[in-house]
Amino acid sequence: MQYTVKRASASLGSPDANWDRVEWRGVEALEVTHFPWPDSGHRPRVRARVLYDDRFLAVIFRVEDRYVRAVAEKFQDSVCLDSCVEFFVAPLPDSEAYFNFEVNCGGTMLLYRCPSTVEREAGEGTVNVSAADGLTIAIAHSLPHIVEPEIAEPTTWTVEYHVPFSLFASYFGADTPTSGTRWMANFYKCGDRTSHPHWGSWAPVHTENPSFHQPSFFQPIDFA
Repeated sequence: MQYTVKRASASLGSPDANWDRVEWRGVEALEVTHFPWPDSGHRPRVRARVLYDDRFLAVIFRVEDRYVRAVAEKFQDSVCLDSCVEFFVAPLPDSEAYFNFEVNCGGTMLLYRCPSTVEREAGEGTVNVSAADGLTIAIAHSLPHIVEPEIAEPTTWTVEYHVPFSLFASYFGADTPTSGTRWMANFYKCGDRTSHPHWGSWAPVHTENPSFHQPSFFQPIDFA
Protein backbone atom coordinates (compact mmCIF):
# COMPACT_ATOMS: atom_id res chain seq x y z
CA MET A 1 0.00 0.00 0.00
CA GLN A 2 1.13 3.56 -0.66
CA TYR A 3 -0.34 7.07 -0.55
CA THR A 4 0.89 10.16 -2.42
CA VAL A 5 0.77 13.43 -0.49
CA LYS A 6 0.02 16.10 -3.05
CA ARG A 7 1.69 19.50 -2.82
CA ALA A 8 -0.73 22.41 -2.54
CA SER A 9 -0.70 24.80 -5.48
CA ALA A 10 -0.70 27.74 -3.05
CA SER A 11 -0.07 28.28 0.66
CA LEU A 12 -2.61 26.47 2.78
CA GLY A 13 -5.22 28.67 4.43
CA SER A 14 -6.91 27.98 7.75
CA PRO A 15 -8.71 24.63 8.15
CA ASP A 16 -12.51 24.67 8.00
CA ALA A 17 -13.33 20.92 7.86
CA ASN A 18 -14.87 21.33 4.38
CA TRP A 19 -14.15 18.12 2.48
CA ASP A 20 -15.20 19.81 -0.78
CA ARG A 21 -13.08 22.97 -0.42
CA VAL A 22 -11.15 23.89 -3.53
CA GLU A 23 -7.75 22.98 -2.00
CA TRP A 24 -8.91 19.38 -1.56
CA ARG A 25 -10.24 18.92 -5.09
CA GLY A 26 -8.15 16.42 -6.97
CA VAL A 27 -6.44 15.17 -3.81
CA GLU A 28 -6.49 11.39 -3.57
CA ALA A 29 -8.68 9.96 -0.81
CA LEU A 30 -7.64 6.83 1.03
CA GLU A 31 -10.16 4.70 2.92
CA VAL A 32 -10.21 2.81 6.21
CA THR A 33 -11.50 -0.61 5.15
CA HIS A 34 -9.85 -3.13 7.46
CA PHE A 35 -11.89 -4.05 10.54
CA PRO A 36 -10.22 -7.34 11.55
CA TRP A 37 -11.17 -7.50 15.22
CA PRO A 38 -14.44 -8.62 16.84
CA ASP A 39 -16.63 -5.55 17.30
CA SER A 40 -20.21 -4.31 17.47
CA GLY A 41 -20.75 -4.68 13.73
CA HIS A 42 -20.77 -0.92 13.17
CA ARG A 43 -18.15 -0.17 10.53
CA PRO A 44 -18.49 3.40 9.26
CA ARG A 45 -17.15 4.63 5.95
CA VAL A 46 -13.99 6.62 6.70
CA ARG A 47 -11.93 8.53 4.15
CA ALA A 48 -8.89 10.76 4.56
CA ARG A 49 -6.81 13.12 2.46
CA VAL A 50 -3.36 14.60 3.10
CA LEU A 51 -1.83 17.73 1.54
CA TYR A 52 1.27 19.85 2.21
CA ASP A 53 2.93 23.18 1.52
CA ASP A 54 6.22 24.74 2.67
CA ARG A 55 5.07 25.05 6.30
CA PHE A 56 2.25 22.64 7.07
CA LEU A 57 1.00 19.07 6.74
CA ALA A 58 -2.79 19.15 6.32
CA VAL A 59 -5.02 16.17 7.13
CA ILE A 60 -8.78 15.88 6.67
CA PHE A 61 -11.11 12.99 7.55
CA ARG A 62 -14.71 12.44 6.44
CA VAL A 63 -16.74 9.86 8.40
CA GLU A 64 -20.17 8.50 7.49
CA ASP A 65 -21.04 7.37 10.98
CA ARG A 66 -23.66 6.44 13.55
CA TYR A 67 -23.55 6.20 17.37
CA VAL A 68 -21.47 9.38 17.48
CA ARG A 69 -20.17 10.59 20.83
CA ALA A 70 -17.53 13.05 22.10
CA VAL A 71 -16.99 13.78 25.80
CA ALA A 72 -13.21 14.42 25.92
CA GLU A 73 -12.84 18.14 26.62
CA LYS A 74 -9.20 19.15 26.43
CA PHE A 75 -5.89 18.46 24.70
CA GLN A 76 -4.43 15.07 25.71
CA ASP A 77 -7.72 13.66 27.04
CA SER A 78 -8.45 10.05 26.00
CA VAL A 79 -10.19 10.83 22.73
CA CYS A 80 -9.98 7.21 21.52
CA LEU A 81 -12.90 6.45 23.82
CA ASP A 82 -15.05 8.80 21.71
CA SER A 83 -15.90 8.71 18.00
CA CYS A 84 -12.33 9.19 16.86
CA VAL A 85 -10.03 9.20 13.83
CA GLU A 86 -6.30 8.69 14.10
CA PHE A 87 -3.19 9.29 11.98
CA PHE A 88 0.10 7.74 13.08
CA VAL A 89 3.19 8.85 11.17
CA ALA A 90 6.93 8.12 11.37
CA PRO A 91 8.92 10.94 9.70
CA LEU A 92 12.45 9.51 9.87
CA PRO A 93 13.83 7.04 7.31
CA ASP A 94 15.82 5.04 9.86
CA SER A 95 13.46 5.03 12.84
CA GLU A 96 10.02 3.72 13.77
CA ALA A 97 9.48 6.63 16.21
CA TYR A 98 6.17 8.28 15.40
CA PHE A 99 3.51 10.84 16.25
CA ASN A 100 0.02 9.53 17.05
CA PHE A 101 -2.49 12.20 16.06
CA GLU A 102 -5.81 11.18 17.65
CA VAL A 103 -8.80 13.50 17.15
CA ASN A 104 -12.41 12.99 18.18
CA CYS A 105 -15.41 14.26 16.22
CA GLY A 106 -15.49 17.38 18.39
CA GLY A 107 -11.97 18.40 17.45
CA THR A 108 -10.18 17.43 20.68
CA MET A 109 -6.70 16.01 20.07
CA LEU A 110 -4.31 13.68 21.85
CA LEU A 111 -0.71 13.70 20.60
CA TYR A 112 2.37 11.85 21.83
CA ARG A 113 5.80 11.16 20.42
CA CYS A 114 6.06 7.38 20.62
CA PRO A 115 9.55 5.82 20.75
CA SER A 116 11.00 3.34 18.31
CA THR A 117 11.92 -0.15 19.48
CA VAL A 118 15.58 0.88 19.67
CA GLU A 119 14.73 3.96 21.74
CA ARG A 120 12.47 1.96 24.04
CA GLU A 121 15.20 -0.63 24.64
CA ALA A 122 17.54 2.25 25.50
CA GLY A 123 15.10 3.41 28.18
CA GLU A 124 13.39 6.20 26.30
CA GLY A 125 9.64 6.47 26.76
CA THR A 126 6.62 8.18 25.31
CA VAL A 127 6.78 11.99 25.26
CA ASN A 128 3.61 14.02 25.69
CA VAL A 129 3.53 16.92 23.25
CA SER A 130 3.26 20.07 25.36
CA ALA A 131 0.10 22.15 25.50
CA ALA A 132 2.01 25.08 24.02
CA ASP A 133 3.11 22.97 21.06
CA GLY A 134 -0.41 21.60 20.72
CA LEU A 135 -1.65 25.15 20.18
CA THR A 136 0.47 25.39 17.02
CA ILE A 137 -1.87 22.86 15.36
CA ALA A 138 -4.95 24.47 13.82
CA ILE A 139 -8.05 22.24 14.01
CA ALA A 140 -11.55 22.57 12.54
CA HIS A 141 -14.51 20.24 13.04
CA SER A 142 -18.07 20.01 11.75
CA LEU A 143 -19.73 18.82 14.98
CA PRO A 144 -19.94 20.57 18.37
CA HIS A 145 -17.02 20.22 20.76
CA ILE A 146 -19.10 17.97 23.03
CA VAL A 147 -21.54 15.43 21.58
CA GLU A 148 -23.52 13.93 24.45
CA PRO A 149 -25.95 12.21 24.43
CA GLU A 150 -24.77 9.99 21.64
CA ILE A 151 -26.24 10.55 18.15
CA ALA A 152 -27.62 7.19 17.03
CA GLU A 153 -28.87 8.38 13.63
CA PRO A 154 -26.65 8.35 10.52
CA THR A 155 -24.33 11.36 10.82
CA THR A 156 -21.51 12.51 8.55
CA TRP A 157 -18.75 14.47 10.27
CA THR A 158 -15.38 15.90 9.30
CA VAL A 159 -12.23 17.05 11.06
CA GLU A 160 -9.28 18.89 9.53
CA TYR A 161 -5.97 19.89 11.09
CA HIS A 162 -2.79 21.59 9.91
CA VAL A 163 0.45 20.57 11.61
CA PRO A 164 3.52 22.82 11.28
CA PHE A 165 6.62 20.97 10.09
CA SER A 166 8.47 22.75 12.89
CA LEU A 167 6.76 20.31 15.27
CA PHE A 168 8.35 17.34 13.48
CA ALA A 169 11.70 19.13 13.60
CA SER A 170 11.36 19.81 17.32
CA TYR A 171 10.37 16.27 18.37
CA PHE A 172 12.23 14.16 15.77
CA GLY A 173 14.84 16.40 14.15
CA ALA A 174 13.01 15.71 10.88
CA ASP A 175 13.60 17.86 7.83
CA THR A 176 10.67 19.52 6.10
CA PRO A 177 9.64 17.09 3.35
CA THR A 178 10.23 17.85 -0.30
CA SER A 179 9.34 16.03 -3.51
CA GLY A 180 10.42 12.41 -3.14
CA THR A 181 10.45 12.32 0.67
CA ARG A 182 8.94 9.14 2.11
CA TRP A 183 7.32 8.86 5.54
CA MET A 184 5.56 5.80 6.97
CA ALA A 185 2.02 5.97 8.33
CA ASN A 186 -1.35 4.42 9.05
CA PHE A 187 -4.88 5.82 9.45
CA TYR A 188 -7.54 4.54 11.84
CA LYS A 189 -11.11 4.81 13.13
CA CYS A 190 -12.26 3.81 16.59
CA GLY A 191 -14.95 4.43 19.19
CA ASP A 192 -14.03 2.46 22.29
CA ARG A 193 -16.77 3.74 24.59
CA THR A 194 -19.52 4.49 22.15
CA SER A 195 -22.52 2.17 22.24
CA HIS A 196 -21.09 0.38 19.18
CA PRO A 197 -17.29 -0.06 19.62
CA HIS A 198 -15.22 -0.66 16.49
CA TRP A 199 -11.59 -0.50 15.31
CA GLY A 200 -10.52 -0.05 11.70
CA SER A 201 -7.37 0.80 9.74
CA TRP A 202 -6.20 1.80 6.28
CA ALA A 203 -3.21 -0.55 6.19
CA PRO A 204 -3.94 -3.98 7.68
CA VAL A 205 -2.80 -4.59 11.26
CA HIS A 206 -2.24 -8.24 12.13
CA THR A 207 -2.63 -8.48 15.89
CA GLU A 208 -4.92 -10.65 17.99
CA ASN A 209 -6.45 -7.69 19.84
CA PRO A 210 -7.08 -4.13 18.65
CA SER A 211 -3.78 -2.25 18.75
CA PHE A 212 -2.96 0.74 16.57
CA HIS A 213 0.53 1.22 18.03
CA GLN A 214 2.14 -1.10 15.50
CA PRO A 215 4.67 0.83 13.37
CA SER A 216 5.81 -2.41 11.73
CA PHE A 217 2.52 -2.27 9.78
CA PHE A 218 2.86 1.36 8.66
CA GLN A 219 2.90 1.91 4.89
CA PRO A 220 4.59 4.58 2.73
CA ILE A 221 3.24 8.06 2.22
CA ASP A 222 5.28 9.77 -0.48
CA PHE A 223 5.46 13.53 -0.97
CA ALA A 224 4.79 14.61 -4.56
